[in-house]
Amino acid sequence: MSLTYQDFKQEVSRLCGTDLHLYKSQQMDRRIHSLMSFWGISDYQEYLSVLKTDPRRYQEFVKKLTINVSEFFRNPDRFIELWEKVLPELLQKPHRLKIWSAGCSNGAEPYSVAIILQELNVLNRATILATDIDQVVLDKARLGVYLRNEVKSLPPQLLAKYFRQEGEAFHFCDDLKKRVEFKNHNLLRDPYPEEMDLIICRNVVIYFTEEAKNQLYLGFNRSLRDGGYFLAGGTEPILYYRQFGFENVGLSFYQKIGPPQLDANDSPRSLL
Repeated sequence: MSLTYQDFKQEVSRLCGTDLHLYKSQQMDRRIHSLMSFWGISDYQEYLSVLKTDPRRYQEFVKKLTINVSEFFRNPDRFIELWEKVLPELLQKPHRLKIWSAGCSNGAEPYSVAIILQELNVLNRATILATDIDQVVLDKARLGVYLRNEVKSLPPQLLAKYFRQEGEAFHFCDDLKKRVEFKNHNLLRDPYPEEMDLIICRNVVIYFTEEAKNQLYLGFNRSLRDGGYFLAGGTEPILYYRQFGFENVGLSFYQKIGPPQLDANDSPRSLL
């Protein structure tokens, strides 16, 4: 008997370790079927077989599910806020800062944070963890080589200071590269790191269902120390932030004020 689409998604969820039903169905279905058409696959049983036996196409499939778009100092005003307010405040704490870039894509985001910390002359007082589900993009991040459009938002003086240009490629400073730890991590499955002071997760949760978003926000709250900050994407406001234990303290910035008022089975609206 041929595999139905729902059965296919169930099997692929087990294969990838990610529940595809937690992604918004319209976007997910479009991406899945576009590859199916591009590869000339006629049924879901064949599709599943290809993903199980062809590592290259499996990686292409995973990459299709996770849109990796990033650049240095993307939305510069957010990084100015980090530079002038958030990080200086966090640096008043006596402990070593722990920073997590979740869904770090090509590494531009955590490397941007490393530049700011270096400019503040406090890079030795922080650890930076950068995670993503896509191993291919993590390899690119570790390499630290970027095209002009990926560094276009950097102030010229920082571009000159922290990059070596070779033709059209910009190579990130080796000393700062070594200060970022990259790891493969599935936000919907894997344990979250503990006692973070700052979590940055932008342009990731927009692709998830409300149920999955709730799961992530609960996880981020528990991952943060009290008073820690969470920086979300500009199109990803947390509508019921107080239910998740946050206060909205600036455009896209949320500060942990306590534990969540709900658990994974609650709807934030039901507590209003």
